Amino acid sequence: MSMKHATNDQILPFWQTRYGLATAVTVNNAVARSLQLYGEWAEHEAMLLSGLIEEGQTVLEFGGDFAAHALWMAQAVGPPGQVHVAEPRRIHFQQVCANVAINGLDNVFTHAVWLGRGKGLSSLGSLLPGTRKDADEKVRMATVDSLRLEALHLLKVNQPNALVDVLAGATETLRTHRPLIYARLSGMDTAEAEVAAIKALGYRAWSHVPYLYNADNHAGIDANIFPGLVQQNVIAAPADSRFEFAERLEL
Repeated sequence: MSMKHATNDQILPFWQTRYGLATAVTVNNAVARSLQLYGEWAEHEAMLLSGLIEEGQTVLEFGGDFAAHALWMAQAVGPPGQVHVAEPRRIHFQQVCANVAINGLDNVFTHAVWLGRGKGLSSLGSLLPGTRKDADEKVRMATVDSLRLEALHLLKVNQPNALVDVLAGATETLRTHRPLIYARLSGMDTAEAEVAAIKALGYRAWSHVPYLYNADNHAGIDANIFPGLVQQNVIAAPADSRFEFAERLEL
């Protein structure tokens, strides 16, 4: 897209978000619409996690969301820390890389993989039910353990229908580093199994239900395009750790 001066009826090539620049994308999903209109995405997640991430730590995020959260996590961990983002979908991966690059985030590392319990290639359609036939593609599979991270303080899973397999492929990493886990649950039919998989690893889990609309959004927009919409998330910590979320429902 040209960098020429934009008139009011033209789409700007960049959006100024709360945590940095984001390149313009086709506004066909909730994340992109929120970034364009509000300059942020799921900010209530950031509010919770920002008090738990410290400078110098390492974070792994599965599901790039156009680097919307990688931008603030990169600032939170600072130059001594690392943010790893795994995004298997080709265009989404390219968008993550673009937003990381234009913000000069040399502490962010991107991985074009689907994190699960196996390796090799798989069809995106078999991993994401409902994928359009024209959008199906082959994606590379990998496990969290195969990334061989030297440290891990937070495992953040944004990708639905993936949590159980992500944990199955992360047993060694979780045993060694005992990170916090923050994940979006996939729905009524799978939530019980997802929470059980977390607790089976020696974790306690609490509910977190953030609204998609933040009244104190970066752009100061009063209009709520996500009325009443929430995400059913879970925050989990090792049972023998210092973390306690007493104000939240323990699952």
